[in-house]
Amino acid sequence: QVDLVESGGGLVQAGGSLRLSCAASRNIFGINVWRWYRQAPGKDREMVASITRDYVINYADSVKARFTISRDNANNTLYLQMNSLKPEDTAVYYCNFWRLRPGRDYWGQGTQVTVSS
Repeated sequence: QVDLVESGGGLVQAGGSLRLSCAASRNIFGINVWRWYRQAPGKDREMVASITRDYVINYADSVKARFTISRDNANNTLYLQMNSLKPEDTAVYYCNFWRLRPGRDYWGQGTQVTVSS
């Protein structure tokens, strides 16, 4: 059993910053892609940022130049640095570790981010 434990969410004013963390309870062999998703009330879950095993990084257009994804392999932790936050960034943020072979998805429990105007 592997748990992904998220932390770092909270309430912040527009223009502020937060850093989300997602720590795996143990090392997970063979992860191919690490991702952050978010889901706002009444909306579908959307991918915010991803980083591959080879450190190829992608961002949703809405967060480019404001968010930075990174990972610490030694500590089995994924991060999302969020700067210049906007009210539209308000959502529950989820981390996801994905492995191709054998196929497996790991999800965090979600952490609430609320940005006030």
